[in-house]
Amino acid sequence: MYLHVINLGMIINAGGRTDIVNYYSEWLLKRFREGFVYSRNPFSPNIINKYILSPDLVDCVIFCSKNYGPILERIHEISDRFNIFCHYTITAYGKDIEPNVPDTDKSIETLIKLSKIAGKERISWRYDPILLTENYTVQKHKETFEYMAERISPYVSFCIFSFVELYKKLDKNMPEIIPFTQADKEALLANLGAAAKKYNLRIQTCAGSEDYSKYGISQSGCITGEILSKANNINFKKVPHNGNRENCKCMPSRDIGAYDTCLNGCKYCYANRNPEIAFKNIKLHNPNSPLLIGEIKDTDIIKDGKQESFLTAKQMTIF
Repeated sequence: MYLHVINLGMIINAGGRTDIVNYYSEWLLKRFREGFVYSRNPFSPNIINKYILSPDLVDCVIFCSKNYGPILERIHEISDRFNIFCHYTITAYGKDIEPNVPDTDKSIETLIKLSKIAGKERISWRYDPILLTENYTVQKHKETFEYMAERISPYVSFCIFSFVELYKKLDKNMPEIIPFTQADKEALLANLGAAAKKYNLRIQTCAGSEDYSKYGISQSGCITGEILSKANNINFKKVPHNGNRENCKCMPSRDIGAYDTCLNGCKYCYANRNPEIAFKNIKLHNPNSPLLIGEIKDTDIIKDGKQESFLTAKQMTIF
């Protein structure tokens, strides 16, 4: 069944629910070639939203990944036609916490290549979430962040960090987490701010409510009109930045991914109930389907939406 509804604005999010770039890049590129994509509503599974992937109807495409390697040589197929912004997550953690994520030096190498293709103004480095264990101490974060900042800062627009949110599922998935004390946070904030200043790297929080300006750390969202405008030389209307969770200051976006489908296996992940479910669900992935996971059922309702722009005047960026 098809229904016609009006969607409020059109920023495509290709990384909020799963690492599409890393594991589903062939599917993603095909969706942009064919010009549309389906996204199943995670809260009403029989509802599917259809989005037209046209430069006239998509203001910007947001990527968020821990490995751009699989799409690196072909990301231009999207960026040549659409405004884009890339969040690249590189943390302090090893295989004990992020079992299927490339190591730090390999990730930095890939980020540098991405920067040369997409342009540093369209890339942020995400150092999040910050969490503590016996192996990942305040001192470990201090050393690792400075090591990374020195190498990454010439190739990104800014850095984003956040402290881990202690979701209930972490009690089971990551019981080794050590809660932050106020002294821990203050030491980390001072270290992050000092290293960012040393390497001329703008740094901001993500989904935080506290004022860290005394450390040289600003407070913002990671998908804001200001960020996307500056990155792509476009102008957005003034729209609410309410985000999808508490203290989030991001613009509304449409996520085309699916929960419980990321194979990175990160123990702190909010988007997977546990890694085993993701490995089961990927078997349902058909790279030729308009849906990331599974097929359309007879009981599904597909909403074919009219997409309205957030831009003051619809523009295309030419590189």
